[in-house]
Formats: sequence, C-alpha cells, structure tokens
Amino acid sequence: MIARELEEKALGLKPTEKIHLIDLLLDSLTEADQSVLADWVEESEKRYAAYQRGEIAAIPLATLKKKYSGT
Repeated sequence: MIARELEEKALGLKPTEKIHLIDLLLDSLTEADQSVLADWVEESEKRYAAYQRGEIAAIPLATLKKKYSGT
C-alpha cells in the first residue's frame, strides 16, 4: 500500500481511531527516532513557556473532547 492510500484511510478514521493509530505509531519509533522525540519535547516546552507568558491560551479539555469525539 502506498503512502497516499494510507493517508486517505487514516483521514477516514473516527477521531478515537485516529488517536489510537497515533499512539501506535509513536510507540513504534525506534532509538534512531529519538531526535524526533527530542524535537517534540523542545516544541512542547516552547509552547508551555508561551502559555505561561500569556501569549497563547489553553483550550479546555471538554472542548477538545467534544471536537475529537465525533459528536
């Protein structure tokens, strides 16, 4: 299966199925992919610092659940 077909199928999943797929893919990362994880850590730290400075706002969990639950 080519990447485009995978993308189309993944985009057609229910939100909860997408989250499960993301979790599986992240778990499948190898030691060689640690730089990617390090980049995500760095990005999350930058976003948290921006939040603490009041530059970005938090989104309530209930809002995210509603958005991604498919309801």
